[in-house]
Amino acid sequence: MSQTQTFHGYAALEAGEKLQKWDYEPATLGRLDIEIQVTHNGLCHTDIHMRDNDWNLSSFPLIAGHEVVGKITQIGVDVTSFQIGDRVGFGWIRNSCRNCEACLRGEENVCRQGYTGLIIGHHGGFTNRLRAPADFAYKIPDALDSASAAPLLCAGITVYTPLRTYLKHPGMKVGVIGIGGLGHLAIKFASSMGAEVTAFSTSIDKEDEAKEFGAHHFRHWNTPEDLKQASGTQDLVISTSPSAIDWDKAFNLLANNGVFCLVGLPVSTLNVPLLPLVFGQKVIAGSIVGGRRFMREMLDFAAINQIKPMIETMPLSDINAAIDKVAANKARYRIVLVSEN
Repeated sequence: MSQTQTFHGYAALEAGEKLQKWDYEPATLGRLDIEIQVTHNGLCHTDIHMRDNDWNLSSFPLIAGHEVVGKITQIGVDVTSFQIGDRVGFGWIRNSCRNCEACLRGEENVCRQGYTGLIIGHHGGFTNRLRAPADFAYKIPDALDSASAAPLLCAGITVYTPLRTYLKHPGMKVGVIGIGGLGHLAIKFASSMGAEVTAFSTSIDKEDEAKEFGAHHFRHWNTPEDLKQASGTQDLVISTSPSAIDWDKAFNLLANNGVFCLVGLPVSTLNVPLLPLVFGQKVIAGSIVGGRRFMREMLDFAAINQIKPMIETMPLSDINAAIDKVAANKARYRIVLVSEN
């Protein structure tokens, strides 16, 4: 097969525009790259942010998609870790410096030089084929089907990393704010790690599902009595909300020595109540996806414990309808786009 060919994808030609069919010539397959035939894409809210250039990081035409699963069709001449036909996935990180202390620990998500994003300056998975460095591809365990594996490559690792970092022992009380694509996976992972999990949501109709995911308690965000019962009880709170929330309410959930970790990215300013923070020895933290060490560990943990997202599949050709559904907060809880190769 020739290394130079035309790839067929769905691109936003300008910021905020609907995606349309768009063909491009890929870069030559590098010595350390692989090419995959894409079969599945998880649709992440970040793809919408990138389409709309909300963070001034996008370049157009943009083919988004950073929860990508497919089968290897070509391998670079120096790639030894994969074979043609292997089922692999790519997540948010495309490459890193490989040499700093963080990278050497397998924490490429905090690379001192700054990692390269899969869809920042490059085309992502909303296409029939994708070329990227083999070192940031991950074998999908046999116990995970491809549709379930795709959202784990971003949503899964995004919540696994702070849980793995701050959940020190079974029995810790973990609160999850926002029961959506990220939050429902946070509940599943935290419960499987032995935490006592409380789900916090503005959607009272999500209580039964939250408990099916593994939550021991459900608190309605807009019911003062619910929040009062939870005040000062949580050792770790993970906020997955993509929108600004009442930060005072959120911080009040923390027990002394508790950690409040943000993984959602609302476009807002964080106002910190200083006295409770200091006198309660509380911590405010951020967490961004995860490095290769935790990614491999997370996929194995998910396979062993059968942690799978609740998904709805749609054909890749319906990508604009899928984006509209996610933007309207009507996805329960993750949409996976299936290629029609």
